[in-house]
Amino acid sequence: MSDAETAAKDESARDRGAGESSPPLPPDGLVIVPVRGMVLFPGFALPIALGRARSILAAQRAVREQKPVGIVMQRNAEAADPIPADMHRMGTIANIVRYITAPDGSHHLVCQGEQRFRVVDYLSGWPFFVADIVRIPEPSAQSNEIEARFVHLKGQALEAVRLLPQAPEELIATIQGVEAPGALADMVATFMDATPDEKQEILETIDIGARLDRVSRLLAHRIEVLRLSQEIGRETKASLDARNREVLLREQMAAIQRQLGEADEGKSAEIAELEKAITNAKMPKEVEDQARKEVRRLQRMPEAAGEYGMVRTYLDWLVELPWALPEEKPIDIAEARRILDADHFGLEKIKRRIIEYLAVRKLAPGGKAPILCFAGPPGVGKTSLGQSIAKAMGRKFVRVSLGGVHDEAEIRGHRRTYIGALPGNIIQSIRKAGARDCVMMLDEIDKVGQSIQGDPGAALLEVLDPEQNNTFRDNYLGVPFDLSRVVFIATANMLDTVPGPLRDRMEIISLPGYTGNEKFQIALRYLVPRQMEANGLKAGQASIDDAALHAIIEQYTREAGVRSLEREIGRALRQAAMRVAEGERGPIAIAASDLQAILGPPIFEDEVAMRTSVPGVATGLAWTPVGGDILFIEATATPGNGRLILTGQLGEVMKESAQAALSIVKNRAAAYGVDPARFEKTDIHIHVPAGATPKDGPSAGVAMFMALVSLLTDRTIRSDTAMTGEISLRGLVLPVGGIKEKVVAAHRAGIKRVMLPARNHKDFEDIPEEVRETLAFVWLERVDEAVEAALEPKA
Repeated sequence: MSDAETAAKDESARDRGAGESSPPLPPDGLVIVPVRGMVLFPGFALPIALGRARSILAAQRAVREQKPVGIVMQRNAEAADPIPADMHRMGTIANIVRYITAPDGSHHLVCQGEQRFRVVDYLSGWPFFVADIVRIPEPSAQSNEIEARFVHLKGQALEAVRLLPQAPEELIATIQGVEAPGALADMVATFMDATPDEKQEILETIDIGARLDRVSRLLAHRIEVLRLSQEIGRETKASLDARNREVLLREQMAAIQRQLGEADEGKSAEIAELEKAITNAKMPKEVEDQARKEVRRLQRMPEAAGEYGMVRTYLDWLVELPWALPEEKPIDIAEARRILDADHFGLEKIKRRIIEYLAVRKLAPGGKAPILCFAGPPGVGKTSLGQSIAKAMGRKFVRVSLGGVHDEAEIRGHRRTYIGALPGNIIQSIRKAGARDCVMMLDEIDKVGQSIQGDPGAALLEVLDPEQNNTFRDNYLGVPFDLSRVVFIATANMLDTVPGPLRDRMEIISLPGYTGNEKFQIALRYLVPRQMEANGLKAGQASIDDAALHAIIEQYTREAGVRSLEREIGRALRQAAMRVAEGERGPIAIAASDLQAILGPPIFEDEVAMRTSVPGVATGLAWTPVGGDILFIEATATPGNGRLILTGQLGEVMKESAQAALSIVKNRAAAYGVDPARFEKTDIHIHVPAGATPKDGPSAGVAMFMALVSLLTDRTIRSDTAMTGEISLRGLVLPVGGIKEKVVAAHRAGIKRVMLPARNHKDFEDIPEEVRETLAFVWLERVDEAVEAALEPKA
């Protein structure tokens, strides 16, 4: 009895009942052992690990009865308990050379392939696979074409073996000794690095010529890969040889320096550290060459040299910059929308544009997205919008403050010839972020100024141009740095001071001031919780009721944003914090009636009704860099000789508007019931309060005209009405800018009705919906329509 049979019988003692109770194997039946991811060819041995109980029983039965087995590969290697449909129909009949049971209890077979076979049908009645098969004899190959293919494949096989590192000579001799074409094809397929499916196709190819062709094609591809690998290996070895030679020479030089007493171990370690850092930084070739050149300079330079520190600082900047592009993080649009809604109340149009921007970045990560510029008054959330964009994109956020920058070197950096030179703010911020694809906010871009040191706005042209910023060259670095993956977002309070070419590179997104209801919601959702935390108050210790918040908004703050509102809420909560710290038990509720004791008397009151209660006063609307505002135009008449007196720090354009308004009134005096002779005996004085503030622009023309008509007809202007618009001598009302900001300011001041130029109707959609629903709008084509709509009946 053989060793394999003895081992199998001893091992299967506990399974004897299952094995012997099954019927005897049919004479033409073959025990099938399914395998995963391997193919056995006739004439070659293959070790097989047995893991399934069915396969172990099959092998033990075959060993006991000294029967061959059929090795068949599964179609699906993942199938743990395969059925006949999961296995290929063709396999190899194999003799079991050895059956091994390892100390850990695992079972192994060593099989010798004998002949191909095809499964006709699987038989039932055994606890393992048994199949009715057809043996497939090896076809004869006696033709010149087969002989030519055989010789060609043998040459390929020998070439492939010689390309392998440390190939054994016995394998070459074995290949040369093969005489049968089919056996050669099976041998090459056995040893070739091919996929199991490719090997199964070769096994199923019975025709010798087709089999030789299939193996030859696969082997040709492997030979090409081996050639390329060998070539790459030679190049790598040459490069390593050169580097090893350099290292050896440096070691010899260091040894000589030690003998001469000139050795500097600290400097050598420093140079080695820099070399390693340069390798790890993954710089572009041009930058790496420059860095290694500077390292060689540093190595030759004594540490006492004045330039040593400058070169070392320069190298530190180079190795610490993020040259490699990090892996692109997916943008979740739904999550971005949730972040924007959680961080900001209102601003629906702005949020929609930001979501569109993020959607484009998601679909085209490598595309050139527009550079956004948030323009609006202070305190409306421009900077926090940029932070929300960075959070939504999963990127680092850095802020570059440009307010007051008047030196071009602040953007481009200083040249290294100067002591204490540093890169510009752009490169410094990239280093601070530690990522080449950060979100960079250029804050207060409208505050950039020119000086004798240059124009920083001109330097920003390259930074903000997607066609140029992929090779941005900082004066300090002296090498190009790719800024094309940085997401630039700019902010500005007003666009008039931003140079045209710079403004042309950005997409302007205007942020208007908040309405009273929006301020209330922002205070409720964000400002009160933030100030509670800032003042050390916990939920339940203090609260501000809704009426108190409305009172703070209307009587203590009058701004486009919410910064003053947050300060006043903080003042109120500090009072509560003081009382809690003194031991008073909460909750401490702050009501509207408590505000005067905490914040003092109201700062703002309803001036409109008080000021317009006399003839000669009109309420105008103005645009300022910090949002819209209302202003009052006051006119009075005194005995004189027809002079027009203008006060209130009015600019030239505003003075001309007053003169035009007076000319229109004189021209239409009879229509308004005014004696034309009165102008010759009367001096008219027009004053715009807040005289310390300079004012200019044509948009007060309608208000000045109405103030004069009100004065001369002795009829007051409705106290709930404000107006804006330029006038012409023909009595036309011309369009003006800043409609959205002006109307929001009117709503904030308690105005119920606004009169606007009819040609500004296109700006109606930009006005917040809450304001549109609250105010009544009168659209003016001519000044006569303003007279009819604004004047109260004469008492």
